[in-house]
Order: sequence, then structure tokens, then C-alpha cells
Amino acid sequence: MAKQKTAISPTRVEDYPEWYQQVIKAADMAENSPVRGCMVIKPWGYELWENIQRVLDDAFKATGHHNAYFPLFIPKSYLEREAKHVEGFAKECAVVTHHRLEDDGKGGLKPAGELEEPLVVRPTSETIIGEVYSKWVQSYRDLPLLINQWANVVRWEMRTRLFLRTAEFLWQEGHTVHASSEEAMEETRKMLDVYADFAENWMAMPVIKGEKTEGERFPGANHTYCIEAMMQDRKALQAGTSHFLGQNFAKGFNIQFQSESGDREYAWTTSWGVSTRLIGGLIMTHSDDDGLVLPPRLAPSHIAILPVLRGEGDAEVLAFCEKLKAELESKAFAGRVIRVELDKRDLRGGEKRWGWVKKGIPFIAEVGPKDLAKESVFLQRRDTGEKAAVKATEFVETIGERLQEIQDNLLSRAKAHREENTRKIDTKEEFEAFFTAKNKNKPEIHGGFALCHWAGTAEEEDRIAKDYKVTIRCIPLDDTEGPGTCPFTGKESPQRVVFAKAY
Repeated sequence: MAKQKTAISPTRVEDYPEWYQQVIKAADMAENSPVRGCMVIKPWGYELWENIQRVLDDAFKATGHHNAYFPLFIPKSYLEREAKHVEGFAKECAVVTHHRLEDDGKGGLKPAGELEEPLVVRPTSETIIGEVYSKWVQSYRDLPLLINQWANVVRWEMRTRLFLRTAEFLWQEGHTVHASSEEAMEETRKMLDVYADFAENWMAMPVIKGEKTEGERFPGANHTYCIEAMMQDRKALQAGTSHFLGQNFAKGFNIQFQSESGDREYAWTTSWGVSTRLIGGLIMTHSDDDGLVLPPRLAPSHIAILPVLRGEGDAEVLAFCEKLKAELESKAFAGRVIRVELDKRDLRGGEKRWGWVKKGIPFIAEVGPKDLAKESVFLQRRDTGEKAAVKATEFVETIGERLQEIQDNLLSRAKAHREENTRKIDTKEEFEAFFTAKNKNKPEIHGGFALCHWAGTAEEEDRIAKDYKVTIRCIPLDDTEGPGTCPFTGKESPQRVVFAKAY
């Protein structure tokens, strides 16, 4: 039997990492930049990020937060004030040591003007923001302080992959200050819920909410909470984190306030963030061997109208398409106006159609002379590939419901994939079999989420990671099973944790 032709080569089964790169290229979302480890985000990819920003920004403001902006450069001494923090980020820091360039006498330039103190290019902003907050917070009346910033950060990654892990990436980071530990913890969990709601209801990407183990905790945090999603290759992706920082950074940066009783107290702080990594998660959750598949709620555009032009009658076809575009754009979906692309480029019909398939647009509507005579469109649905002739008026009137059908189907499909590849495992032998390929010379997909009881040490956790390339992704917050026996230590365990291979 002949192999079915796909738009993306290699396919997911043949080479998943390369498939991922080819999907991004075919959808014209991003490309590697001349600067090693950095990326250029192209319009289709950046518009997707803008939609992510818009929804999350509205959610942050609805929960009382305000946006601000803080410096890109952080004095090295600031990082040194929180020992675990600097230890966690030291190897990823890009450092500025000079403030100008001068002629090197050989026709080139050399750094000059050495700085008195090196400046770290922002890997995260707890330290610089902590210094500012120590001035802003003086009294209990100043609290809670609820601030978010949209920014870029730099972490000097050695192995990079577009959207998933780059030396520079875009993100938001919330930083809040509270009068009590209870209030700070409530904030930490509230923002985790915001992320989980966004992942499921906007990205159509189901997630598990949980707490990180001590070994996976954010440097300097008392507790780190996360959302974990399963990709199509059954690996986990940490899609967002929310950190309860306790009083660690407050003590490091002297964030104190006068309480209602008149005492001076250290504040309690949190931080939380998601990044352009979400785009990588979206790609790997939904896309197929023909390219990108977009959830309609976040898609840069919802519909591509392709006029079939053959010379005679072209003016009438174009007029019909323009009218259809205007009617569709008078409708709204998920809080924004329906966006339509009228593709009048001088290209072959098949080339145009496949271009939009690869870009993941939810609907492609072709209109030719025969469709015009019936006042219909030939509709292709991206998630299922279904094709059918539909009356133009019906298409316009039902566009919202049709887009929601795709959104719901993508979430349902992703949930089914996760459920099919999640196992409760109670013995070390089962665990080893679950995470070991049947044929190590063939890049077949294996593994998934293993729910195991755990009562091991950080050293034992490290050994499992080394032996199986598997880590504890989180301790689920919704566990209802209760205690059991850890298959690795034989000790009693309070609950199951999620083990997986991960990005």
C-alpha cells in the first residue's frame, strides 16, 4: 500500500522533533535569527502571541493587577542577596561588563569602559523588583501590591528550540506583595487557576495543576505550583508556574511594612509567569502531519476565502467574496471580531489552499463560478479535514457555532490522548517497562504520564532522572486516592505524583 502523502515531512511518528520544526517553518511562524539561540517571530506567530497576551492581560486586570515595567539590566549584587536564587540562575546569565565600543586599531571594534559592577541581562525580575518594592511598600495600607510586567528575558541556553527554549524569549511575570502568608498563598493559587483556565478554555490544552518537588522548585521559593500538559509524543510540558516566595526576597531586599498594630514586619511575596513556550505547547498539542492546527479562540485569523478565478466571471466571484468577507467580519467570536483573509494572490488554487492548511486556519472557503451560481461556498474544516458545500448565508449565520465546535473538538481530542496515555503504576518493573522503548533503534513513541506513589529523597529523584530520563512533573492538587506504598523505596507515601519525560 502506498504511503499517504503529507504536507509535513518527516511525520510525527518518523521524527517528532524535526516534525515540530517543519510545522513552524511551513506555517511561517518563526525562524532562527543571526544571533545564536534567538528567534525571529514572524507576523503569523506574533499575532498568535498578541492574542495570548490580550486574553491573559484581561484576566490579570480582572483579578486586580496592574501592568508596569522594570529595567532589563540587573546589578550582579542584587542576585547575590538570595543565595538559592543566584545559584539557580548563575549558569544561564548573560552579563554586561562594558558600556561602549572603541576602535581596536585593526579596522574593528573592541569593548571599552569597564563597568564598576557587571549588569546581568534580566533572566527573571524578582531581585530588581524587590529593590523597587522596598521603597514602594511602607505601610499595611500599601498592600496588597499587585503588579504584572510584559517583557523579554534572557537565559543563556545551550540547546535551543523555537518557542520551547531560546536564549531570549517573551513572557509576563507577575510580582505581588502581601501582609500575610495566607493572603500570599491565596494569590499564588489564584494565578495558577487563571493559567489553567486559559490553557483549557483558550488553548484547548488540558493541564494538571500541581506542586513541584523540592528539587524542581523555583530558586528561592518556598513552594512552586505548575500546570503540566501532555504533548502528542507523550512528553510533559511545563506550561506555567506560580511561586509562593515566603519572606525570602522580602528579607533579602528589606521589603517591610508597618502593620495595623504599629509593628515593623517583613512582607510576603509571590511571582508567576508564562511565556512564548505556550506557543510551542499549542503546536505540539494540536498540529498534525499537514501542519499547524489552531484553536479558533486564539487563531490570528479564522477563515481564508479563496476565490477561484478563471477569467470569465472573475469580477462577479470577487464581488461575492468581498461581500462574504464583510458579512463574516460583522460577526464576533470569543470577544473579538471574526477575522477573514481574502486571498487574491496570483497562485494556483491547490498551492493557496495547502498554504492555509499548513498555517492552521480553522476554515478555508473556496468560491468559484459554480459556487457563485448556488450562492454557496466549498468549505474545508482544518481540525477534521471535512469538506462540504454550504450556503453562504448559512455559513455566516452559524460561524460562531462552527468555530466553537472546532475549539471543543480540539480540547476533547487532547483530553482523550492524555487519558489513553496515563497509567497508575505500582511496581518498579511496570515503571521501567512504561518508560523503555520496545525497540531502542526505532524512534517509536512510548511512555506518557505515570501516576506513582512517591516517598523518596531528592537524591533518589535525581537517580531516577538519570537512569530513565524521567522526572516528577508535579504532585497533583486534585489527588483523592490518599496514601499508598512507594514502588522505589517501599515506604508509605501520602499520594501519587506524576512522572514523565519532559521538555
